[in-house]
Amino acid sequence: MHTVDAKEIENFAKDSSRWWDEDGPFRPLHRLNHVRLGYIKDQISTRFGCDARSLKPYKGLSILDIGCGGGLVCEPMARLGGEVTGIDADANAIAVAKEHARAMGLSVDYRAESSEELLKGKKKFDVVLALEIVEHVADVDMFVRNCVDLCRPGGLIVFSTLNRTAKSFALGKVAAEYVLRWVPVGTHDWKKFLKPSELARPIRSAGGDVVNTEGMVFNAVTGEFVRSPRDLDVNYFMSAVKA
Repeated sequence: MHTVDAKEIENFAKDSSRWWDEDGPFRPLHRLNHVRLGYIKDQISTRFGCDARSLKPYKGLSILDIGCGGGLVCEPMARLGGEVTGIDADANAIAVAKEHARAMGLSVDYRAESSEELLKGKKKFDVVLALEIVEHVADVDMFVRNCVDLCRPGGLIVFSTLNRTAKSFALGKVAAEYVLRWVPVGTHDWKKFLKPSELARPIRSAGGDVVNTEGMVFNAVTGEFVRSPRDLDVNYFMSAVKA
C-alpha cells in the first residue's frame, strides 16, 4: 500500500517549473499563502509558546512540510528559524524548490520522497504540515497515519484541505477551474474532498487529538482570502496534537 497517486503527481509535475510564478498555475496558493502562514504561526505559538518578538521564534523546532511543492511554506518557516524538511513525490517540484532556496540563501532539507519513505528514517518532527495535499493522496487513512507517526509525542500536525459540500463543488471546483481559471482543469476531484469529520476520524485513530478547526473563505469584495472561525464550507484548517 502507498499514499502516492501517480496520476495526481503527473498532473502537477507538468507545471512544476512555474511554482514561483505568482500569476501561473499555482496562483491560488500564492494568494492564500499569507492566510495559511498566519494560521500555522498561531498554532505553533500556542503549542510551543514561541516568542513572537523574536526574529527566529522557531529556532530549535523541527518542521516537516509534506507535499511541499516548490517550497512556498518551507521558505517562510526557515526564515523564522525552523529546521525545515520539505518532501514531495514530484521530483521536478523538489528540484525547483532546491534552486529557489539556494537563490534565497535559505537552508531547507528538500527530498523527493513520500511520507512512507521518510518514515523509514525514524526521525520525528515537532511540527508536521500537510497543506492542500490530503485531497490528492491515494489512501487517506494511511496518509493521515503517516503524518501522525512522523510527529513526535506532544508535537503539532496541521492540515489544510477542501470540504465536500455543494458550495465547495460550485466554488472550489467549477468556479476555480472553469470560470475563473485559477487552476488548470482537472486539478481537483470533488469526490476526494473531505468533510471535517472524515479527516478528524483517521487523525484520532492514529493517536492525534484535534485541537482546532477553522475555515478559510474568499472575500469577493476585497479579492482576498481570510480566516473564518465558523465557515468551513469550502476551505478549512485542522490542527491536532500527537497524544
